[in-house]
Amino acid sequence: MASRAEEAPHGTVSGTRPAFIVTGRHATYNPSQNSRPATMDLEKIQQRLREFARERDWEQFHTPKNLSMALSVEVAELVEHFQWLTGSESSSAEAVDRELVATEIADIQIFLVMLADRLGVDIEQAVHAKIDANAVKYPPTVAS
Repeated sequence: MASRAEEAPHGTVSGTRPAFIVTGRHATYNPSQNSRPATMDLEKIQQRLREFARERDWEQFHTPKNLSMALSVEVAELVEHFQWLTGSESSSAEAVDRELVATEIADIQIFLVMLADRLGVDIEQAVHAKIDANAVKYPPTVAS
């Protein structure tokens, strides 16, 4: 079965979402100017990640402990991009390499989805439940 990188023209992994440019073993985020947010299909992502791990016999390493540790490492790698920046600098396109940040965000999402899948957590349901709990805990007020 061909990988999505092999199926897409010119080494891109694309669809309705912004493309990742694939060069050898590396993929780089390449958002188009006219891209708009797409709905994320977590089940499809989970299936692709299961297949990816199965093809490499990596399932044996994907314990909740290992996945949560890998997730924390990826979050630390994201933080490095903002570590010594001011709040306004962190929003600046000149100060932050959005392509590298997008790659770290993808790594974080991948490990989060894999961990939830392994533990049988429905991410969408958990997120809605947490937002509902936060709405009760933190009622709307006007910031001063």
